[in-house]
Amino acid sequence: MVIAYIRPDKNFDAALEQLQLINSYAVSNNLVIDDEFIDQTSQNKRLEKREKVTNYFRQNNGATLLVSDVWVLSTNMEDIIQMFSCLLKNNFSVHFIKRSVIISQQSSVMLVLGLMDHLRQTMQNESKKVIGRPVGSRSNSKFDKYMNEILGFIKEKKSVSEMARTLKVSRSSLKDFIESRELKQVAFGSLLPEESVNAEEQVISTISCPKEYKL
Repeated sequence: MVIAYIRPDKNFDAALEQLQLINSYAVSNNLVIDDEFIDQTSQNKRLEKREKVTNYFRQNNGATLLVSDVWVLSTNMEDIIQMFSCLLKNNFSVHFIKRSVIISQQSSVMLVLGLMDHLRQTMQNESKKVIGRPVGSRSNSKFDKYMNEILGFIKEKKSVSEMARTLKVSRSSLKDFIESRELKQVAFGSLLPEESVNAEEQVISTISCPKEYKL
């Protein structure tokens, strides 16, 4: 099972931006998203109080989880350690799209630690808190259920008129949906960050150790 997990936050990316990135990644890697979980709980809410998401993950043991970045899981270091531990214990494969890395039970300890330390550094960066983007969320659309089909049609270079006839929907409404969701960019992966050849090594290399203090 492939799950898109989205959690908007005022200091980071809106739900629609995350969804576009995840859909683009899925199409580029021939993955079919089976379920989409948009978690609207505040980043201030600790993991022990997020029963809905913890129960959801527990029920989907062994799934493939697509997230835009580490902070989506949590911005609290204690919670991210527990989240990583439990996801890996339950045989999840977690794709961090902006980092271009995947963690699973077979991943190196250094990669996992590198992702956690990257989050630690990000949360210590005061400028990130100041520059942050406003909270965003996407409105539901009657076309959401056709998302994978529409992306497939776009890759096949079908016209909007052809798609509308196949789906038996309004051409103008479908056109608006495709444009508002930037589905042409999603379908051809143009929203994805440039993938690094040595992504894992780059994550590990960002680990920051305390400086040596002179006595």
